[in-house]
Amino acid sequence: MRKKYIFVTGGVVSGLGKGITAASLGRLLKNRGYKVINQKFDPYINVDPGTMSPYEHGEVFVTDDGAETDLDLGHYERFTNENLSANCSVTMGKIYKEVIERERRGDYLGKTVQVIPHITNAIKEKIYSFEDTDVDIVITEIGGTVGDIEGLSIIEAIRQVGLENPADDVLYIHVTLLPYISGSNELKSKPTQHSVKELQSYGIKPDILVCRTEVDIPENLREKIALFCNVRKSSVIANKTASCLYEVPIMLEREGLASEVCNHLRLDSSEPKNEEWEKLVDKIKKAELNEKVEIGIVGKYVKLDDSYLSVIESLHHAGAENNVKVKIKLIDSEQITRENVAEKLNGLNGIVVPGGFGTRGIEGMIEAIRYVRENKIPFLGICLGMQMAVIEFARNVLKIEDANSEEFDELSKNPVIHIMYDQKDVTKKGGTMRLGSYPCIIKDGTLAKKVYKDEKIDERHRHRFEYNNDYREQMEDKGLILSGTSPDGKLVEIIEIKDHPYYIAAQFHPEFKSRPDKPEPLFVELIKSCKK
Repeated sequence: MRKKYIFVTGGVVSGLGKGITAASLGRLLKNRGYKVINQKFDPYINVDPGTMSPYEHGEVFVTDDGAETDLDLGHYERFTNENLSANCSVTMGKIYKEVIERERRGDYLGKTVQVIPHITNAIKEKIYSFEDTDVDIVITEIGGTVGDIEGLSIIEAIRQVGLENPADDVLYIHVTLLPYISGSNELKSKPTQHSVKELQSYGIKPDILVCRTEVDIPENLREKIALFCNVRKSSVIANKTASCLYEVPIMLEREGLASEVCNHLRLDSSEPKNEEWEKLVDKIKKAELNEKVEIGIVGKYVKLDDSYLSVIESLHHAGAENNVKVKIKLIDSEQITRENVAEKLNGLNGIVVPGGFGTRGIEGMIEAIRYVRENKIPFLGICLGMQMAVIEFARNVLKIEDANSEEFDELSKNPVIHIMYDQKDVTKKGGTMRLGSYPCIIKDGTLAKKVYKDEKIDERHRHRFEYNNDYREQMEDKGLILSGTSPDGKLVEIIEIKDHPYYIAAQFHPEFKSRPDKPEPLFVELIKSCKK
Protein backbone atom coordinates (compact mmCIF):
# COMPACT_ATOMS: atom_id res chain seq x y z
CA MET A 1 0.00 0.00 0.00
CA ARG A 2 1.02 3.63 -0.51
CA LYS A 3 2.34 5.51 2.51
CA LYS A 4 -0.26 7.43 4.48
CA TYR A 5 0.58 10.66 6.31
CA ILE A 6 -1.27 11.98 9.34
CA PHE A 7 -0.43 15.39 10.81
CA VAL A 8 -1.50 16.37 14.32
CA THR A 9 -1.55 20.11 15.07
CA GLY A 10 -2.71 22.00 18.13
CA GLY A 11 -4.55 25.25 18.70
CA VAL A 12 -5.74 27.69 21.38
CA VAL A 13 -3.26 26.75 24.12
CA SER A 14 -0.43 24.30 24.70
CA GLY A 15 -0.77 21.22 26.88
CA LEU A 16 -3.94 19.88 25.26
CA GLY A 17 -2.52 16.42 24.70
CA LYS A 18 -1.35 16.39 21.07
CA GLY A 19 1.31 13.87 22.02
CA ILE A 20 -1.15 11.56 23.77
CA THR A 21 -3.59 11.91 20.87
CA ALA A 22 -0.88 10.98 18.36
CA ALA A 23 0.33 8.09 20.54
CA SER A 24 -3.21 6.82 21.11
CA LEU A 25 -3.98 6.91 17.39
CA GLY A 26 -0.78 4.98 16.74
CA ARG A 27 -1.95 2.25 19.13
CA LEU A 28 -5.47 2.11 17.60
CA LEU A 29 -4.14 1.82 14.05
CA LYS A 30 -1.60 -0.77 15.13
CA ASN A 31 -4.45 -2.76 16.68
CA ARG A 32 -6.01 -2.74 13.21
CA GLY A 33 -2.94 -4.42 11.78
CA TYR A 34 -1.09 -1.40 10.35
CA LYS A 35 2.60 -0.69 10.75
CA VAL A 36 2.79 2.75 12.31
CA ILE A 37 5.62 5.17 13.12
CA ASN A 38 5.24 8.31 15.23
CA GLN A 39 7.27 11.46 14.62
CA LYS A 40 7.55 14.86 16.34
CA PHE A 41 8.55 18.26 14.93
CA ASP A 42 9.47 20.93 17.47
CA PRO A 43 9.69 24.56 16.33
CA TYR A 44 12.43 25.75 18.69
CA ILE A 45 15.91 26.53 17.36
CA ASN A 46 17.81 24.24 19.73
CA VAL A 47 19.43 21.51 17.67
CA ASP A 48 18.12 18.89 20.10
CA PRO A 49 16.59 18.84 23.59
CA GLY A 50 19.80 17.52 25.11
CA THR A 51 21.15 20.93 26.07
CA MET A 52 17.85 22.23 27.43
CA SER A 53 17.02 22.44 31.12
CA PRO A 54 14.45 19.91 32.36
CA TYR A 55 12.54 22.89 33.75
CA GLU A 56 12.30 24.23 30.19
CA HIS A 57 11.50 21.05 28.37
CA GLY A 58 10.91 18.18 30.74
CA GLU A 59 12.95 15.00 30.49
CA VAL A 60 15.21 14.19 27.57
CA PHE A 61 14.09 10.86 26.15
CA VAL A 62 16.82 8.70 24.57
CA THR A 63 16.28 6.26 21.70
CA ASP A 64 18.17 3.05 20.94
CA ASP A 65 20.21 4.81 18.25
CA GLY A 66 21.35 7.49 20.68
CA ALA A 67 19.12 10.43 19.81
CA GLU A 68 18.26 12.91 22.57
CA THR A 69 14.62 13.60 21.88
CA ASP A 70 11.42 15.22 23.03
CA LEU A 71 9.60 13.51 25.88
CA ASP A 72 6.60 12.81 23.62
CA LEU A 73 8.67 10.07 21.99
CA GLY A 74 8.42 8.29 25.33
CA HIS A 75 4.63 8.41 25.04
CA TYR A 76 4.84 7.12 21.46
CA GLU A 77 7.02 4.17 22.47
CA ARG A 78 4.98 3.30 25.55
CA PHE A 79 1.68 3.37 23.64
CA THR A 80 2.76 1.68 20.40
CA ASN A 81 5.58 -0.51 21.75
CA GLU A 82 7.74 0.53 18.80
CA ASN A 83 11.38 1.56 19.20
CA LEU A 84 11.83 4.93 17.51
CA SER A 85 14.88 6.60 15.98
CA ALA A 86 16.58 9.97 15.50
CA ASN A 87 14.36 10.73 12.49
CA CYS A 88 11.35 10.61 14.80
CA SER A 89 12.36 13.76 16.67
CA VAL A 90 13.17 16.84 14.60
CA THR A 91 13.75 20.39 15.79
CA MET A 92 13.90 23.48 13.63
CA GLY A 93 17.42 23.93 14.96
CA LYS A 94 18.35 20.61 13.35
CA ILE A 95 16.67 21.67 10.09
CA TYR A 96 18.40 25.07 9.96
CA LYS A 97 21.74 23.47 10.83
CA GLU A 98 21.42 20.96 7.98
CA VAL A 99 20.42 23.63 5.45
CA ILE A 100 23.27 25.95 6.45
CA GLU A 101 25.77 23.08 6.24
CA ARG A 102 24.52 22.30 2.73
CA GLU A 103 24.89 25.92 1.74
CA ARG A 104 28.45 25.96 3.12
CA ARG A 105 29.30 22.88 1.06
CA GLY A 106 27.96 24.55 -2.07
CA ASP A 107 25.08 22.11 -2.49
CA TYR A 108 22.78 24.92 -3.60
CA LEU A 109 25.18 26.10 -6.31
CA GLY A 110 25.21 29.68 -5.11
CA LYS A 111 21.43 30.14 -5.10
CA THR A 112 19.76 32.34 -2.51
CA VAL A 113 18.81 30.10 0.41
CA GLN A 114 15.25 30.77 1.57
CA VAL A 115 12.61 29.37 3.87
CA ILE A 116 10.71 28.32 0.77
CA PRO A 117 11.85 26.05 -0.78
CA HIS A 118 15.01 25.15 1.12
CA ILE A 119 13.78 24.97 4.72
CA THR A 120 10.42 23.47 3.77
CA ASN A 121 12.12 20.90 1.52
CA ALA A 122 14.41 19.87 4.38
CA ILE A 123 11.37 19.41 6.62
CA LYS A 124 9.63 17.29 4.00
CA GLU A 125 12.74 15.14 3.66
CA LYS A 126 12.31 14.17 7.33
CA ILE A 127 8.63 13.40 6.79
CA TYR A 128 9.42 11.28 3.73
CA SER A 129 12.42 9.61 5.41
CA PHE A 130 10.31 6.48 6.04
CA GLU A 131 9.46 6.09 2.36
CA ASP A 132 11.72 3.04 1.88
CA THR A 133 10.65 1.32 5.09
CA ASP A 134 7.80 -1.13 5.70
CA VAL A 135 5.85 1.53 7.59
CA ASP A 136 2.24 1.97 6.41
CA ILE A 137 1.33 5.17 8.26
CA VAL A 138 3.49 8.07 9.45
CA ILE A 139 1.89 10.08 12.28
CA THR A 140 3.62 13.44 12.67
CA GLU A 141 2.91 15.68 15.64
CA ILE A 142 3.66 19.38 15.18
CA GLY A 143 4.88 20.95 18.42
CA GLY A 144 3.67 24.32 19.64
CA THR A 145 0.41 26.05 18.77
CA VAL A 146 -0.83 27.03 15.31
CA GLY A 147 -0.03 30.70 14.80
CA ASP A 148 3.31 30.60 16.63
CA ILE A 149 5.76 32.42 14.38
CA GLU A 150 8.54 29.87 14.86
CA GLY A 151 6.34 27.03 13.59
CA LEU A 152 5.12 28.61 10.35
CA SER A 153 7.67 26.86 8.12
CA ILE A 154 6.57 23.47 9.48
CA ILE A 155 2.92 24.29 8.80
CA GLU A 156 3.83 25.34 5.26
CA ALA A 157 5.78 22.12 4.71
CA ILE A 158 2.90 19.88 5.79
CA ARG A 159 0.56 21.92 3.58
CA GLN A 160 2.83 21.08 0.67
CA VAL A 161 2.78 17.39 1.59
CA GLY A 162 -0.99 17.54 1.15
CA LEU A 163 -0.54 18.91 -2.39
CA GLU A 164 2.17 16.42 -3.35
CA ASN A 165 0.17 13.32 -2.46
CA PRO A 166 -3.30 11.97 -3.33
CA ALA A 167 -6.03 13.47 -1.14
CA ASP A 168 -6.79 10.13 0.51
CA ASP A 169 -3.14 9.65 1.53
CA VAL A 170 -2.92 12.72 3.77
CA LEU A 171 -4.96 13.58 6.86
CA TYR A 172 -4.92 16.63 9.12
CA ILE A 173 -6.03 16.31 12.76
CA HIS A 174 -6.37 19.48 14.81
CA VAL A 175 -6.38 19.24 18.61
CA THR A 176 -8.20 22.12 20.21
CA LEU A 177 -9.89 23.26 23.42
CA LEU A 178 -13.54 23.40 24.41
CA PRO A 179 -13.45 25.39 27.67
CA TYR A 180 -16.16 24.68 30.22
CA ILE A 181 -17.68 27.72 31.95
CA SER A 182 -19.02 26.43 35.25
CA GLY A 183 -21.01 29.59 36.01
CA SER A 184 -23.20 29.13 32.95
CA ASN A 185 -22.81 25.35 32.80
CA GLU A 186 -21.80 25.31 29.14
CA LEU A 187 -18.96 24.53 26.77
CA LYS A 188 -17.68 27.32 24.56
CA SER A 189 -16.78 26.58 20.93
CA LYS A 190 -15.43 30.00 19.95
CA PRO A 191 -11.76 29.21 20.77
CA THR A 192 -12.02 26.14 18.55
CA GLN A 193 -13.57 28.14 15.74
CA HIS A 194 -10.83 30.76 15.87
CA SER A 195 -8.12 28.11 16.02
CA VAL A 196 -9.47 26.37 12.92
CA LYS A 197 -9.77 29.72 11.16
CA GLU A 198 -6.09 30.36 11.94
CA LEU A 199 -5.08 26.99 10.53
CA GLN A 200 -7.17 27.54 7.41
CA SER A 201 -5.46 30.90 6.84
CA TYR A 202 -2.24 28.91 6.25
CA GLY A 203 -3.91 26.75 3.62
CA ILE A 204 -4.74 23.70 5.73
CA LYS A 205 -8.27 22.47 6.23
CA PRO A 206 -8.46 20.08 9.20
CA ASP A 207 -10.21 16.81 8.48
CA ILE A 208 -10.77 15.81 12.12
CA LEU A 209 -11.09 17.91 15.27
CA VAL A 210 -10.06 16.36 18.59
CA CYS A 211 -11.60 18.59 21.25
CA ARG A 212 -10.11 18.53 24.73
CA THR A 213 -12.97 18.83 27.18
CA GLU A 214 -13.87 18.17 30.80
CA VAL A 215 -17.46 17.15 30.01
CA ASP A 216 -19.37 15.38 27.24
CA ILE A 217 -20.02 17.39 24.08
CA PRO A 218 -23.76 17.81 23.48
CA GLU A 219 -24.97 16.78 20.04
CA ASN A 220 -26.14 20.28 19.16
CA LEU A 221 -22.66 21.64 19.95
CA ARG A 222 -21.05 18.97 17.78
CA GLU A 223 -23.32 20.07 14.96
CA LYS A 224 -22.38 23.71 15.52
CA ILE A 225 -18.63 22.97 15.56
CA ALA A 226 -18.94 20.85 12.42
CA LEU A 227 -20.87 23.59 10.61
CA PHE A 228 -18.60 26.49 11.55
CA CYS A 229 -15.35 24.53 11.16
CA ASN A 230 -16.32 22.81 7.90
CA VAL A 231 -15.92 19.21 9.05
CA ARG A 232 -18.31 16.29 9.29
CA LYS A 233 -20.15 15.94 12.59
CA SER A 234 -18.63 12.46 12.99
CA SER A 235 -15.21 14.09 12.75
CA VAL A 236 -15.75 16.15 15.91
CA ILE A 237 -14.09 13.92 18.50
CA ALA A 238 -14.30 14.49 22.25
CA ASN A 239 -11.10 13.93 24.24
CA LYS A 240 -12.16 14.00 27.87
CA THR A 241 -9.63 14.06 30.67
CA ALA A 242 -9.03 10.43 31.65
CA SER A 243 -8.47 9.01 35.13
CA CYS A 244 -5.82 6.71 33.63
CA LEU A 245 -3.49 7.91 30.87
CA TYR A 246 -3.61 4.57 29.07
CA GLU A 247 -7.40 4.70 28.90
CA VAL A 248 -7.24 7.49 26.29
CA PRO A 249 -6.94 5.12 23.27
CA ILE A 250 -10.06 3.26 24.42
CA MET A 251 -11.97 6.52 24.92
CA LEU A 252 -10.93 7.77 21.47
CA GLU A 253 -11.92 4.42 19.96
CA ARG A 254 -15.42 4.82 21.40
CA GLU A 255 -15.54 8.33 19.96
CA GLY A 256 -14.80 6.88 16.54
CA LEU A 257 -11.42 8.52 15.91
CA ALA A 258 -9.75 5.50 14.31
CA SER A 259 -12.80 4.77 12.14
CA GLU A 260 -12.84 8.36 10.89
CA VAL A 261 -9.14 8.15 10.09
CA CYS A 262 -9.58 4.88 8.21
CA ASN A 263 -12.54 6.24 6.25
CA HIS A 264 -10.64 9.32 5.14
CA LEU A 265 -7.48 7.44 4.20
CA ARG A 266 -9.47 4.64 2.52
CA LEU A 267 -8.03 2.05 4.86
CA ASP A 268 -9.71 -1.21 5.74
CA SER A 269 -11.42 -0.42 9.05
CA SER A 270 -11.61 -4.02 10.15
CA GLU A 271 -12.59 -4.91 13.69
CA PRO A 272 -9.84 -3.60 15.96
CA LYS A 273 -8.03 -5.96 18.29
CA ASN A 274 -8.24 -3.80 21.39
CA GLU A 275 -8.88 -6.59 23.88
CA GLU A 276 -5.32 -6.78 25.23
CA TRP A 277 -5.15 -3.02 25.71
CA GLU A 278 -8.55 -3.01 27.43
CA LYS A 279 -7.34 -5.75 29.79
CA LEU A 280 -4.22 -3.70 30.50
CA VAL A 281 -6.27 -0.60 31.37
CA ASP A 282 -8.55 -2.69 33.58
CA LYS A 283 -5.51 -4.12 35.36
CA ILE A 284 -4.07 -0.63 35.96
CA LYS A 285 -7.37 0.76 37.27
CA LYS A 286 -7.93 -2.21 39.60
CA ALA A 287 -4.41 -1.81 41.01
CA GLU A 288 -5.25 1.79 41.89
CA LEU A 289 -7.92 0.49 44.30
CA ASN A 290 -5.55 -1.79 46.23
CA GLU A 291 -2.94 -1.29 48.94
CA LYS A 292 -0.62 1.68 48.58
CA VAL A 293 3.15 1.76 48.16
CA GLU A 294 4.78 5.18 48.56
CA ILE A 295 7.98 5.85 46.64
CA GLY A 296 10.15 8.93 47.03
CA ILE A 297 11.98 10.32 44.00
CA VAL A 298 14.95 12.22 45.39
CA GLY A 299 16.08 14.56 42.63
CA LYS A 300 17.08 18.07 41.71
CA TYR A 301 14.36 18.86 39.15
CA VAL A 302 11.31 18.10 41.28
CA LYS A 303 9.53 21.40 40.58
CA LEU A 304 8.36 19.92 37.26
CA ASP A 305 6.90 16.39 37.16
CA ASP A 306 7.79 16.05 33.48
CA SER A 307 11.49 16.18 34.41
CA TYR A 308 11.11 12.57 35.59
CA LEU A 309 8.21 11.52 33.36
CA SER A 310 9.57 8.12 32.30
CA VAL A 311 10.62 7.26 35.87
CA ILE A 312 7.14 8.11 37.14
CA GLU A 313 5.46 6.09 34.39
CA SER A 314 7.80 3.15 35.03
CA LEU A 315 6.83 3.14 38.71
CA HIS A 316 3.15 3.10 37.76
CA HIS A 317 3.78 0.24 35.30
CA ALA A 318 5.50 -1.69 38.09
CA GLY A 319 2.67 -0.91 40.48
CA ALA A 320 0.08 -2.41 38.13
CA GLU A 321 2.29 -5.47 37.65
CA ASN A 322 2.40 -5.92 41.45
CA ASN A 323 -1.30 -5.11 41.81
CA VAL A 324 -0.69 -2.11 44.09
CA LYS A 325 -1.25 1.61 43.90
CA VAL A 326 2.01 3.56 43.69
CA LYS A 327 1.99 6.97 45.33
CA ILE A 328 4.95 9.12 44.34
CA LYS A 329 6.51 11.84 46.46
CA LEU A 330 8.95 14.21 44.76
CA ILE A 331 11.68 15.26 47.19
CA ASP A 332 14.09 18.13 46.51
CA SER A 333 17.58 16.77 47.18
CA GLU A 334 18.82 20.31 47.88
CA GLN A 335 16.68 20.30 51.04
CA ILE A 336 18.10 17.06 52.49
CA THR A 337 20.77 17.15 55.19
CA ARG A 338 22.25 14.67 57.68
CA GLU A 339 20.04 16.26 60.34
CA ASN A 340 16.70 16.09 58.51
CA VAL A 341 17.05 13.06 56.20
CA ALA A 342 15.03 10.80 58.52
CA GLU A 343 12.19 13.32 58.56
CA LYS A 344 12.31 13.88 54.79
CA LEU A 345 12.13 10.15 54.02
CA ASN A 346 9.73 9.26 56.81
CA GLY A 347 6.95 6.90 55.80
CA LEU A 348 8.40 6.01 52.40
CA ASN A 349 8.47 2.37 51.35
CA GLY A 350 11.33 2.94 48.91
CA ILE A 351 13.27 5.61 47.08
CA VAL A 352 14.59 6.25 43.59
CA VAL A 353 17.51 8.58 42.92
CA PRO A 354 17.26 9.41 39.19
CA GLY A 355 19.63 10.94 36.66
CA GLY A 356 20.82 14.51 36.37
CA PHE A 357 23.84 16.72 35.90
CA GLY A 358 25.77 19.29 37.94
CA THR A 359 26.67 19.77 41.59
CA ARG A 360 23.39 21.17 42.84
CA GLY A 361 21.63 18.81 45.25
CA ILE A 362 24.16 15.99 45.11
CA GLU A 363 25.00 16.04 48.83
CA GLY A 364 21.33 15.55 49.62
CA MET A 365 21.20 12.56 47.28
CA ILE A 366 24.23 11.06 49.02
CA GLU A 367 22.60 11.53 52.44
CA ALA A 368 19.38 9.92 51.24
CA ILE A 369 21.30 6.91 49.87
CA ARG A 370 23.26 6.54 53.11
CA TYR A 371 20.03 6.58 55.09
CA VAL A 372 18.27 3.93 52.99
CA ARG A 373 21.38 1.73 52.92
CA GLU A 374 21.77 1.82 56.69
CA ASN A 375 18.05 1.52 57.42
CA LYS A 376 17.31 -1.26 54.90
CA ILE A 377 14.86 0.77 52.81
CA PRO A 378 14.49 -0.44 49.18
CA PHE A 379 16.55 1.69 46.80
CA LEU A 380 17.00 2.08 43.04
CA GLY A 381 19.68 4.41 41.64
CA ILE A 382 19.66 5.51 38.01
CA CYS A 383 22.69 6.98 36.18
CA LEU A 384 23.64 9.88 38.48
CA GLY A 385 21.86 7.92 41.21
CA MET A 386 24.31 5.04 40.73
CA GLN A 387 27.27 7.38 40.79
CA MET A 388 26.04 8.95 44.03
CA ALA A 389 25.66 5.46 45.52
CA VAL A 390 29.30 4.75 44.68
CA ILE A 391 30.42 8.02 46.31
CA GLU A 392 28.28 7.32 49.38
CA PHE A 393 29.76 3.83 49.73
CA ALA A 394 33.29 5.16 49.36
CA ARG A 395 32.78 7.90 51.97
CA ASN A 396 30.86 5.97 54.60
CA VAL A 397 32.00 2.35 54.19
CA LEU A 398 35.53 2.73 52.83
CA LYS A 399 35.96 5.90 54.95
CA ILE A 400 37.36 7.86 52.02
CA GLU A 401 35.90 11.12 53.26
CA ASP A 402 36.87 13.18 50.21
CA ALA A 403 35.58 10.66 47.64
CA ASN A 404 33.94 12.53 44.80
CA SER A 405 33.21 12.67 41.09
CA GLU A 406 35.34 14.54 38.58
CA GLU A 407 32.10 16.11 37.38
CA PHE A 408 31.93 18.02 40.66
CA ASP A 409 35.64 18.38 41.44
CA GLU A 410 38.11 18.02 38.57
CA LEU A 411 41.03 18.06 41.03
CA SER A 412 39.58 15.47 43.41
CA LYS A 413 42.25 13.27 45.03
CA ASN A 414 39.78 10.38 45.19
CA PRO A 415 37.61 10.50 42.06
CA VAL A 416 35.67 7.25 42.52
CA ILE A 417 33.63 8.51 39.55
CA HIS A 418 35.69 9.89 36.68
CA ILE A 419 35.18 11.08 33.14
CA MET A 420 35.06 8.41 30.46
CA TYR A 421 38.27 8.22 28.44
CA ASP A 422 36.60 9.02 25.10
CA GLN A 423 34.85 12.03 26.69
CA LYS A 424 38.01 13.81 27.89
CA ASP A 425 38.52 15.94 24.82
CA VAL A 426 34.85 16.60 24.09
CA THR A 427 34.00 20.32 24.21
CA LYS A 428 30.61 20.45 22.50
CA LYS A 429 27.60 19.87 24.73
CA GLY A 430 24.82 18.58 22.48
CA GLY A 431 24.67 14.94 21.45
CA THR A 432 28.21 14.12 22.52
CA MET A 433 27.67 11.95 25.59
CA ARG A 434 27.63 8.16 25.64
CA LEU A 435 24.16 7.82 24.18
CA GLY A 436 21.89 5.01 23.11
CA SER A 437 21.64 1.28 23.62
CA TYR A 438 24.64 -0.74 24.83
CA PRO A 439 24.93 -4.35 26.04
CA CYS A 440 25.44 -5.32 29.66
CA ILE A 441 26.67 -8.70 30.92
CA ILE A 442 25.15 -9.78 34.23
CA LYS A 443 27.06 -11.78 36.84
CA ASP A 444 25.62 -15.06 38.07
CA GLY A 445 24.33 -15.28 41.62
CA THR A 446 23.51 -11.58 41.89
CA LEU A 447 20.34 -9.61 42.53
CA ALA A 448 20.63 -8.25 38.98
CA LYS A 449 20.55 -11.80 37.60
CA LYS A 450 17.50 -12.57 39.74
CA VAL A 451 15.80 -9.39 38.46
CA TYR A 452 16.54 -9.76 34.75
CA LYS A 453 16.67 -13.58 34.56
CA ASP A 454 19.16 -13.19 31.73
CA GLU A 455 22.91 -13.01 31.35
CA LYS A 456 22.85 -10.24 28.73
CA ILE A 457 20.63 -7.17 28.44
CA ASP A 458 20.63 -4.06 26.26
CA GLU A 459 19.83 -0.73 27.88
CA ARG A 460 19.90 2.96 26.95
CA HIS A 461 22.53 5.34 28.29
CA ARG A 462 23.13 9.07 28.70
CA HIS A 463 26.29 9.94 30.60
CA ARG A 464 29.88 11.25 30.43
CA PHE A 465 31.22 9.88 33.70
CA GLU A 466 31.74 6.34 34.90
CA TYR A 467 32.81 4.17 37.82
CA ASN A 468 36.56 4.47 38.39
CA ASN A 469 38.06 0.99 38.12
CA ASP A 470 41.04 2.02 40.26
CA TYR A 471 38.74 1.56 43.27
CA ARG A 472 37.27 -1.79 42.23
CA GLU A 473 39.24 -4.01 44.56
CA GLN A 474 38.72 -1.79 47.62
CA MET A 475 34.99 -1.55 47.07
CA GLU A 476 34.46 -5.22 46.30
CA ASP A 477 36.42 -6.18 49.43
CA LYS A 478 33.99 -4.07 51.48
CA GLY A 479 30.89 -5.60 49.94
CA LEU A 480 30.00 -3.53 46.87
CA ILE A 481 28.99 -6.03 44.19
CA LEU A 482 29.66 -5.11 40.57
CA SER A 483 26.89 -7.24 39.14
CA GLY A 484 26.72 -5.86 35.60
CA THR A 485 29.48 -4.72 33.26
CA SER A 486 30.10 -3.97 29.60
CA PRO A 487 31.02 -7.10 27.59
CA ASP A 488 34.74 -6.29 27.91
CA GLY A 489 34.35 -5.91 31.67
CA LYS A 490 35.75 -2.38 31.74
CA LEU A 491 32.59 -0.33 32.35
CA VAL A 492 30.58 -0.98 35.50
CA GLU A 493 26.88 -0.94 34.62
CA ILE A 494 25.17 -2.26 37.77
CA ILE A 495 26.10 -2.21 41.46
CA GLU A 496 24.38 -3.76 44.46
CA ILE A 497 24.97 -4.79 48.08
CA LYS A 498 24.05 -7.91 50.03
CA ASP A 499 21.93 -8.20 53.17
CA HIS A 500 19.48 -5.55 52.07
CA PRO A 501 15.82 -5.89 51.00
CA TYR A 502 16.58 -4.21 47.68
CA TYR A 503 19.63 -2.10 46.92
CA ILE A 504 20.62 -1.80 43.29
CA ALA A 505 21.77 0.96 40.96
CA ALA A 506 22.41 1.14 37.22
CA GLN A 507 24.50 3.42 35.05
CA PHE A 508 21.88 3.10 32.30
CA HIS A 509 18.33 4.46 32.19
CA PRO A 510 15.93 1.51 32.57
CA GLU A 511 12.92 3.86 32.54
CA PHE A 512 13.30 4.48 28.80
CA LYS A 513 12.35 0.90 27.94
CA SER A 514 9.48 0.38 30.36
CA ARG A 515 6.07 -0.22 28.78
CA PRO A 516 2.65 -0.50 30.47
CA ASP A 517 2.30 -4.02 29.08
CA LYS A 518 5.99 -4.87 29.68
CA PRO A 519 7.22 -3.15 32.86
CA GLU A 520 10.96 -2.76 33.38
CA PRO A 521 12.26 -5.45 35.78
CA LEU A 522 14.27 -3.13 38.06
CA PHE A 523 11.12 -1.15 38.85
CA VAL A 524 8.95 -4.28 39.19
CA GLU A 525 11.30 -5.77 41.77
CA LEU A 526 11.59 -2.43 43.60
CA ILE A 527 7.83 -2.28 44.10
CA LYS A 528 7.70 -5.99 45.00
CA SER A 529 10.32 -5.44 47.72
CA CYS A 530 8.33 -2.47 49.06
CA LYS A 531 5.26 -4.70 49.53
CA LYS A 532 7.03 -7.07 51.94
